[in-house]
Amino acid sequence: MTIRVLLVDDDPLVRAGLRLMLRSAPDIDVAGEAADGAAAITAAAELAPDVVLMDIRMPGTDGVRATAAITSAAAAAGPRVVALTTFDADDLVRQAIAAGAVGYLVKDTPPAEIISAVRAVAAGQGVLSPAVTGPLLDQMRDAAAAPPAAGPSRPGLDVLTERERAVALAVTDGATNAEIARQLYVSAATVKATVSRILAKLELDNRVQLAVVVRSSRPH
Repeated sequence: MTIRVLLVDDDPLVRAGLRLMLRSAPDIDVAGEAADGAAAITAAAELAPDVVLMDIRMPGTDGVRATAAITSAAAAAGPRVVALTTFDADDLVRQAIAAGAVGYLVKDTPPAEIISAVRAVAAGQGVLSPAVTGPLLDQMRDAAAAPPAAGPSRPGLDVLTERERAVALAVTDGATNAEIARQLYVSAATVKATVSRILAKLELDNRVQLAVVVRSSRPH
């Protein structure tokens, strides 16, 4: 299966580099490009890519708003958005994930890892760049240690059953639904339904958010 990718970045040199990199993979096709968020929304609707590599900082409609528009308009099999960031964009990356992005990568990620990330996302996984996962988890731990704000809090992992916790851990480790199914001796459809149930219980939107929550709850 050929993976169709939409490149979104206001820097033409960045787009050119990503284009050359991705076209070196025989199973990836660059379906189109966009220089800003508004053009990305239009291109995603017209081209129906499998994966969108979305720059976060752009003039006009930024990557966060574009991500929200693309993911809210998409069907279940619609484009999966991966945020591209630099080290100083952590706040916007968290906003992008909340808007529906299934992961994020720093722009200086090695080419082979970007190609692997595109394949993983197309297969239904989330991707977390190690370079920014640490600071993100540190901030989540700091927030968890702070006095609770007024209002309802997000449910913890204790609301999950033993089987659901096993699936959540496997998702966090990057396993696909098919791999989890083989590990637990169940069908891929059962795993998919279990993941959906976990996200609903924890009030999360996607597998990347789940991975962050699980990692932040582990001893450190």
